[in-house]
Amino acid sequence: MRILSGLAMLLLTLAPVAAAAEEAELPGWMTGAWARSDGDSWADEYWTPPRAGIMIGASRSGKGEALQFWEHMRIVRETDGTLAFWAISADQKPVRFIAKQNAADGIVFENADHDYPQRIRYWREGKLLKAQISLLDGSKPVDFQFRMMGQ
Repeated sequence: MRILSGLAMLLLTLAPVAAAAEEAELPGWMTGAWARSDGDSWADEYWTPPRAGIMIGASRSGKGEALQFWEHMRIVRETDGTLAFWAISADQKPVRFIAKQNAADGIVFENADHDYPQRIRYWREGKLLKAQISLLDGSKPVDFQFRMMGQ
């Protein structure tokens, strides 16, 4: 009986460690409210902290008071273990991108079957969140740079 009690206690102790390890694979360094502006053009992006195997994001951009683009996003650990980025732009169907590179300060998602973008890359440089979308081979890049709101 003592062995079973000890085993049960060990499993209960390890459960938070396993959950923390899974959350660590999600890019928690993206968490926050981010903004950029250039004249009267603006954009902002929001990411929740990792929890329960998911991060939820939203972005919008515009010019002056006019909204030009919006998107719902999520980064999720799927049931098969795949880390995926899902994007729903405006009223389009969801598009799935698979994590191909994942490091402490950057992550790359790809979908070769999508028209554009086929690659989405995020990384941090200090207080900046940077992003680049491109074709799979890196051509036709578009770069974004966001500063954490309130900083």
